Amino acid sequence: MEIWQAVKDNMHCSSLSLHAPAKLPLPPSLRPQKSPDFDSLNNRLISHINVGHLRKAITTLDLMAQRGTHPDLPIYSLLLKSCIRSRNFDLGRLVHARLVHSQLDLDPVVLNSLISLYSKSRDWKMANSIFENMGNKRNLVSWSAMVSCFANNDMGLEAILTFLDMLENGFYPNEYCFASVIRACSNAQNIRIGNIIFGSVIKSGYLGSDVCVGCSLIDMFAKGSGELDDAYKVFETMPETDAVTWTLMITRLAQMGCPGEAIDLYLDMLWSGLMPDQFTLSGVISACTKLDSLSLGQQLHSWVIRSGLALGHCVGCCLVDMYAKCAADGSMDDARKVFDRMPNHNVMSWTSIINGYVQSGEGDEEAIKLFVGMMTGHVPPNHFTFSSILKACANLSDLRKGDQVHSLAVKLGLASVNCVGNSLISMYSRSGQVEDARKAFDILYEKNLISYNTIVDAYAKHSDTEEAFGLFHEIQDTGFGASAFTFSSLLSGAASICAVGKGEQIHARIIKSGFELNQGICNALVSMYSRCGNIDAAFAVFKEMEDWNVISWTSMITGFAKHGYAAAAVEMFNKMLEAGLKPNEITYIAVLSACSHAGLVAEGWKHFKAMQKKHGIVPRMEHYACMVDLLGRSGSLVEAIGFINSMPFTADELIWRTFLGACRVHGHIELGKHAAKMIIEQNPLDSAAYSLLSNLYASSGLWEEVANVRKDMKEKFLIKEAGSSWIEVKNKIHKFHVGDTSHPKAREIYDELDKLGSKIKKIGFVPDTDFVLHDVEEEQKEYYLFQHSEKIAVAFGLISTSKSKPIRVFKNLRVCGDCHTAIKYISKATGREIVVRDSNRFHHFKDGTCSCNDYW
Repeated sequence: MEIWQAVKDNMHCSSLSLHAPAKLPLPPSLRPQKSPDFDSLNNRLISHINVGHLRKAITTLDLMAQRGTHPDLPIYSLLLKSCIRSRNFDLGRLVHARLVHSQLDLDPVVLNSLISLYSKSRDWKMANSIFENMGNKRNLVSWSAMVSCFANNDMGLEAILTFLDMLENGFYPNEYCFASVIRACSNAQNIRIGNIIFGSVIKSGYLGSDVCVGCSLIDMFAKGSGELDDAYKVFETMPETDAVTWTLMITRLAQMGCPGEAIDLYLDMLWSGLMPDQFTLSGVISACTKLDSLSLGQQLHSWVIRSGLALGHCVGCCLVDMYAKCAADGSMDDARKVFDRMPNHNVMSWTSIINGYVQSGEGDEEAIKLFVGMMTGHVPPNHFTFSSILKACANLSDLRKGDQVHSLAVKLGLASVNCVGNSLISMYSRSGQVEDARKAFDILYEKNLISYNTIVDAYAKHSDTEEAFGLFHEIQDTGFGASAFTFSSLLSGAASICAVGKGEQIHARIIKSGFELNQGICNALVSMYSRCGNIDAAFAVFKEMEDWNVISWTSMITGFAKHGYAAAAVEMFNKMLEAGLKPNEITYIAVLSACSHAGLVAEGWKHFKAMQKKHGIVPRMEHYACMVDLLGRSGSLVEAIGFINSMPFTADELIWRTFLGACRVHGHIELGKHAAKMIIEQNPLDSAAYSLLSNLYASSGLWEEVANVRKDMKEKFLIKEAGSSWIEVKNKIHKFHVGDTSHPKAREIYDELDKLGSKIKKIGFVPDTDFVLHDVEEEQKEYYLFQHSEKIAVAFGLISTSKSKPIRVFKNLRVCGDCHTAIKYISKATGREIVVRDSNRFHHFKDGTCSCNDYW
């Protein structure tokens, strides 16, 4: 049979357990007889059922049992159906218990009602037990009810297998059975089987005669395969369509990326004479939100008000969402007005307004206030509420509130739900609490790809690439398959520790997975190769891209700027403008940075003035910092201080720290002291300001001042950031500090350093002891210089890597002038290409020269 074959091809069939057969009924002579007041009690029971007094009905049922009698099966069936319709499932279970106690021989009508009761209360095991024990009492309604039960409980395979059993038992499906099994096929796993069943539906004639079957098919094609064209063909084929059918088609179009078509269909619905209900309007308003069409949304709002549906939860929530997302200035005023005018609120309306404030970018505090109001109003939050409020806590970096929300989520049993867990992982990660993020990940009931991506990103952002890669392999093992986001996070992690080897491995996996042309991944590859020191590979990826966005261009411009190729960066910027793309704030930071690294003062001024005049981008603090850096590097310190004083806002620590660095390079004591003073006024505990000032004094030989600064740091318990350098060899990071002897190959490294010292001195290298910031003898200064971490890392690279490959070293601080000169000579003496990235830029050393032309 074709469907059976499809099941075998697509899935592993799971068996359903069979239960013991039902007890045999008592013989008539032993059954309880009717009491004299049976008719009176029976009429009272029927009366209670008819008016919906179900508890009174069960009380009457108990009274009848006490008097040794019970109603007939039709009355039980009527009572069961009333419990199901009113969703009083607990009362329905009580009725079932009374039925068992009555020892009546249950007929198919009652048994089918029991299956329906347990199916709708999501107790599929009990429903299946009743079905299995029915034996030859099963009829078409029984089979249909069981198929529907499995479909409604997200057990698609079991629903399909039950459908096939039904066919083998000689029952032909009716419209309800078809609708149920089609629902079971409304996912990617079962769509193939759904297509086969679709053929049977066409032959049966139900497609043209039953709205429920048509709606199920629309859903199957939309949700199962994403084929909206096929869903719409079913919609057009249906000879009769009601408001439910139109609403379903409109909603699916809106949800699956066709909001314009959803609105067109809504207009067609109005022309057909059908009146939209609250669900139709919710779908259309959602379509307006997706189109970012505030004006159309406002027109619909007006129509909603006239129809009297504006105050309902369903439409109200969609209006709140629409105003929150479509307001031109990000204002929440209109969304709040809609919320405040709703007469009462449920969890959906509270969640909508809270989510709106969180997504607005500046409403996190208000979101938390609303959450407190929601709790005060005794409306329990759901998993979506928790997901939004945890994002607010993360945005505010308020870990204390985040912990409190986490505790409440645990108390309500929602901390292990995917969307809550994912938000917890993100919140703890952004707060630097990676261990807590991992705990939130580990307790998730069912981890999805978003869960894995979030924790991988957490480890990547905190430079723990080993854990990130371990989780990447786990993703592969689970069968999810890494997404573009997964690869982008891994590339970011590799770039953060400058592990080009790991980055190349990820690149190979990307190609194998078929993502090599994905724009987001290509942008991440450009950034990774650039940040890892391989600008040629970055440019090769950029050139092979099929389409470039502003991020692509900005990444490449930033790469050229950091590597000192200012002309290439500016040329790339001009090509971007020629391609018709508008630069953003980050693009201009990259261009100004390129001009700064190359001393292109006039070019820098040109772009700084053009960013607002030509592109309407108001310069931020970072842009002013680039200009201060440009002027400071070029030695125009007086012009730089004048520029700082003319800024439209107060210069922050970044500006003054940049200026202090320039004073250190050019040895300007007074201006340097002024800059340090301005930093310390803003942040008395900024250790970098004290370190730069100390270095400025030391380079000018003012040792007494150096001692005073260091004493001040000691009294304030400030610690200077220790310099360190690292290099990746065979996918392993090797880190070194000044004078480091902890490495297993320390002896070989220092032997290599001694040889290098002799070699480069023979070809003209003279140690520059001005860069020793301690008051010691000249000979001791020279000894100190050769123990700098970058020199140790270069020596290790020379003894550990192939001569054909560049040596790539990374340092957390600015490379010292003596090391810079020494590495130039080392590149000449060894014939090796050496790339060093410090805190400012990349230096490409080759044949005794550096790409920075000694301007850095």
